[in-house]
Amino acid sequence: MATHTSISHNEALAPIPDASRVFGWSAHAALWFSLGVGLLVMQIGAYLVPAVGTQDALIAIVLGSVIGAGLLAWVARIACDSGLSSAGLMHATYGSGFARLPVLLNIVQLVGWTTFELVVMRDGTAAIAKTHFGVDLASPSGVLLTTLLWGGVLTALMAGSMLTLVRKFISRYGLPLVVLSLVWLSWQFAQKLLAADAPAFWNRPGDGSMGLLSAVDLVIAMPVSWLPLVADYARHGRSGRSAMGGTWLGYALANIWCYALGVMVASVAAPGTDLVTALLLAQGGLLALGLILVDEIDNAYGDVYSGSVSAHSLAPWWSIRRWGLLLAVACTALALVLPIHSLEPFLLMLSSVFVPLYGVILGRLAQGTVSGSQRLVEPGAAALWLAGVAVYHLLGQYAPQFGAALPTLALTFIAAWLGRPLRTIYALQK
Repeated sequence: MATHTSISHNEALAPIPDASRVFGWSAHAALWFSLGVGLLVMQIGAYLVPAVGTQDALIAIVLGSVIGAGLLAWVARIACDSGLSSAGLMHATYGSGFARLPVLLNIVQLVGWTTFELVVMRDGTAAIAKTHFGVDLASPSGVLLTTLLWGGVLTALMAGSMLTLVRKFISRYGLPLVVLSLVWLSWQFAQKLLAADAPAFWNRPGDGSMGLLSAVDLVIAMPVSWLPLVADYARHGRSGRSAMGGTWLGYALANIWCYALGVMVASVAAPGTDLVTALLLAQGGLLALGLILVDEIDNAYGDVYSGSVSAHSLAPWWSIRRWGLLLAVACTALALVLPIHSLEPFLLMLSSVFVPLYGVILGRLAQGTVSGSQRLVEPGAAALWLAGVAVYHLLGQYAPQFGAALPTLALTFIAAWLGRPLRTIYALQK
């Protein structure tokens, strides 16, 4: 077995060939709308109430979604123009040696996200079985069965082609069904709000446990969690402009819709009712929730595929497909043993790592020629990233009223822009 494979044979670090550039605007939009829809997003939306008032929640959802999706779109354009994966962008920014640290952290967070997704799908399946069929799948044997079921579906998908999945299944069949499900659920819960007290809902104040900018941070946390993945798909696009526009529109719409739906559900559900149960109790909720659960599998697929690209960049003697199969099996096993149900701390911790990471990447690469670093470590970029992580946590602890994500992003971007290597500035001047 070869243990030292050159970058030219490393699919994750080499620019994607023209033959694999098959995604148009609609494919990007369909992919990122589909990835933006999920029960996890609705659950985070439910966290906003009653912490902030309805109007502040809406402002936070729209502002955070537009900014967060804009970051995804910006990275998508850089990746499409350069043909580089997320690991390739990290190598170009931080050096071939130091980049292994954020790449490894990315794999860890993707394994965590996939495990989350499997747990959510398992719990959703158990709720459907108990509510509508009287079958208890919360027993140890039921947990084992449903986890292996969804894990088996994920593993089977990893054996196929990512390009085929996006172009044929998600764009043609999955997306229309998910949109219909969201329309139906939105109508049902809007009717409940109108029947209750719509003016009171609209004017409802928050309890003061979260400020507006902190709420924006929580909304941005979801799209930011996709930053280390977007390049792995965008590099298959035909043009940077279509990759940017499709990614921005698709993800922003999905994020706004699902966060808002989560707020609506939390506002009308009986105290103590979890999100899945509340959705099931809505008229037609069984079918709508079932379709959303089926769509949830593409989120897990997206995580595992990107994780396999990153893993391949570290160990290229294993193919991307082989890494994908291994990670899918590993996540299924973890879903059986890890007690994963608390999302907010996990999301904010991810933001503290990847907001400054991509602030530096955007500052270094956004307007310059992207080329692989010839150094093991780019000390300026590495120091800025680590300083950004520290700033994020300091702001969250000592100045939460200002938020942490936006100030940290702005500081790392400006510092990275001003501290660009001379070779990048020279390429711009040319």
